[in-house]
Amino acid sequence: MAEGDNRSSNLLAVETAGLEEQLQGWGEVMLMADKVLRWERAWFPPAIMGVVSLLFLIIYYLDPSVLSGVSCFVMFLCLADYLVPILAPRIFGSNKWTTEQQQRFHEICSNLVKTRRRAVGWWKRLFSLKEEKPKMYFMTMIVSLAAVAWVGQQVHNLLLTYLIVTFALLLPGLNQHGIILKYIGMAKREINKLLKQKEKKND
Repeated sequence: MAEGDNRSSNLLAVETAGLEEQLQGWGEVMLMADKVLRWERAWFPPAIMGVVSLLFLIIYYLDPSVLSGVSCFVMFLCLADYLVPILAPRIFGSNKWTTEQQQRFHEICSNLVKTRRRAVGWWKRLFSLKEEKPKMYFMTMIVSLAAVAWVGQQVHNLLLTYLIVTFALLLPGLNQHGIILKYIGMAKREINKLLKQKEKKND
C-alpha cells in the first residue's frame, strides 16, 4: 500500500513538473488570475461578473453563428498562446519572480493535475459501470441526458451558458471563503429539522 502511494506521489510530482514546464510562460498571468478567482480583494467578484456580463452582451448583440463563434474562440486562444509568453514578462517583470510566487505556481499546477486526474477517474468509473452494471448505466445516462435536454429546452442557450460560466468562475472564490460549505451546512440543518419533525409526527 505504501509503495503504491509513493508511486502515485512520484507520478503526481512528475506530471506537475511537466505541466509547470509547459505553462512557464503563463506563470505571471496564472498567478494574477488565481488572485482574482480566489477574491483576494473585495471588488474582484463584481469585476468578474461585470466582465462576463459584458462579454455575453457583446455575443448577444453580434449574434454569431456557431461556426463563427467557435472559430473566433479558437483564434483568440491561438493569439493568447502566442502573445502571452512574449508580453507577460514585459508587463509583470519576470525579474520580480519570488520563491513565494514559485511555490504558488507549483500549487496551481498540482491542483490542475489533480483535477485532470479526478476527471479521468470519473470517466473510467463511468465505463466500469457500463461493463459491470449495463442496465444501471443505461438508465442513469438516459435520465441524466433527458434532464439536461429538458433544461436546455426551457432556458435560452446563451443565458444557460452565461450562468454556467459565471458560476464556474465564482466557484474558486466561493470555496476559498467557505461560502459553499456554509450553505451546505445550513441545508443539512434544515433537512435534519424536517426529518426530526416528521419522526415526532409519526410518534
